[in-house]
Amino acid sequence: MFRINLCAFFFLLLQYGALLAQSTGEALMSATRLAPDLELPKDPSSLNAVGGPKMALYRPEGSGPFPALVILHQCGGLRTANGNWQNMSVLGWAKEAVSRGYVVLVVDSLGPRSVDTVCLGAKGGINFPRGVRDTHQGAQHLRALPYVDPDRIGFVGFSWGAMVGLLGSGQTWGNALSAGVRFKATVAFYPGCFEIRPASGRPYEVVNPDIDVPTLVLMGDRDTETPPSDCVSRLEPIKDSGRPVEWHVYPGVTHCWDCQNLNGLKKTDLRGTSVEYKYDRDVTKDSADRMFSFLQKALVRSK
Repeated sequence: MFRINLCAFFFLLLQYGALLAQSTGEALMSATRLAPDLELPKDPSSLNAVGGPKMALYRPEGSGPFPALVILHQCGGLRTANGNWQNMSVLGWAKEAVSRGYVVLVVDSLGPRSVDTVCLGAKGGINFPRGVRDTHQGAQHLRALPYVDPDRIGFVGFSWGAMVGLLGSGQTWGNALSAGVRFKATVAFYPGCFEIRPASGRPYEVVNPDIDVPTLVLMGDRDTETPPSDCVSRLEPIKDSGRPVEWHVYPGVTHCWDCQNLNGLKKTDLRGTSVEYKYDRDVTKDSADRMFSFLQKALVRSK
């Protein structure tokens, strides 16, 4: 009798887990409907003619098929509405990736929806579930292009975009919000690894123990906006459990070390912390080398 009851208990436990995952997935999808889907670019733009950062598709010369990357910006988007500030760092990363043989889709989750910033929290329906959905729809968009290798598509995100990437690297969020097959690899630059408390719904962690996508996290130890200690303390037990995560912390480096046109910026962040950005050319180069070395290993064709 005890063995029968024990079997029944485990069966009920499995059913409960499945129902919980279904409920979580439905809640995540519901959150994405607060903002409309993006209209993604169908034709490639020329990096030689581009005047500033925009949602765009870029490709190397040749017939391919090429590996591809979806790139997602920080919480301030790609530009201010008046054009006084433009996110040249994201454009620089797109150029670097194309020069190394990648097709690049730069996603703009804010501008097309007339949202200026999500630095102080979700706005205009742009929340983390919407960001994860945007990027996976971007991956689906890339897979349909004849010059893209559909089995070698990765994701690169910065700050807010990096948090989107970490969430999407977990099975729960990735399976619920992907538009088909998920990313093959994720690179997250200076993410915030803290608990998110939405205005409605349950709090959730950015870093979750169900990460199953090879993930590289790059951070600076003088980052007071998104402290690396928050990430490392969460990533260590996940790596110890056998999950495919790795990271590197740069000594003496601040948040947004790749943001040349924000060099010297001082502000108070969402949590009331004093923040300063310092551009570092050498670290930007090293982080590019680390990223593309990681991607070369992670974005291998399935046999």
